[in-house]
Amino acid sequence: MEALSRSGMRFTVLDEGPVDAETVVLLHGFPQSAQSWIGVSRPLLAAGYRVIAPDQRGYTRHARPRSRRAYRLNELVEDVVALVDAAGVDRVHLVGHDWGGGVAWMVAATRPDRLHTLTVVSSPHPRAVVGAMLTSRQLLQAWHVGFFQLPWLPEAAIRSRGGRFAVALLKHSGLGDDLARAYADRLSNDPGCLAGALRWYRAMPLDISIGGRAGAITVPTTYVWSTDDAAIGRRAAQLTSRWVTGPFDFKVLEGVSHWIPEQVPDKLAAYILERIRSVSPAN
Repeated sequence: MEALSRSGMRFTVLDEGPVDAETVVLLHGFPQSAQSWIGVSRPLLAAGYRVIAPDQRGYTRHARPRSRRAYRLNELVEDVVALVDAAGVDRVHLVGHDWGGGVAWMVAATRPDRLHTLTVVSSPHPRAVVGAMLTSRQLLQAWHVGFFQLPWLPEAAIRSRGGRFAVALLKHSGLGDDLARAYADRLSNDPGCLAGALRWYRAMPLDISIGGRAGAITVPTTYVWSTDDAAIGRRAAQLTSRWVTGPFDFKVLEGVSHWIPEQVPDKLAAYILERIRSVSPAN
């Protein structure tokens, strides 16, 4: 599969591995793309799995609706369900990082029938985030979420000084120099990409009841958090276990930044394979 068509949009997709193998779906976050999973996908492919990674809406040229309502969580969840349908499988092992993790939680909460397992990277369960904001510095750590709600100013800041401001922010958060420049260049130079990426944040007020709708997760779940994540504090990470009633494992990566798929892909792939094999011992 090279692309996914849904509601007049066309998403680019990376699809590798045996078509008849168990399928792993990888969802990227901000400001990444499917390419951010390359290091993680190699061990998964070597283990015999089919691996599918889409460029999510806003990040792919022919799937950039202009209304922020088009970026509500129910639409993002349906993108994933449509992808699973197009792959021709009933269930997948779902993995999400950053915003992709937020979508993955909601898929698990609302469509557990389409999942074998869930692995979420960096993003805590939505209710854990709400709880941490009341009892820790989590609200301050997530300052960028409020900043991205503002009109035009985030766009101006990200594009300022030839994208050097964006590069500096990404590097400060732990991303390597080459990838920081590549991500910043894409936001600045790919027409519509920056606006589409920011609409994920600007749709958040339309999903104000997210904490109430993201219920307990029943599918076997692994949550991966890193101690040097500038955006996600320990309190939110630790509270996540309260919202998983199925088999759960909490993995902590010491000295690793928010950019887990790029920084330690082999370690993350090992965690994903461990979770998959917990329900698929034959593999």
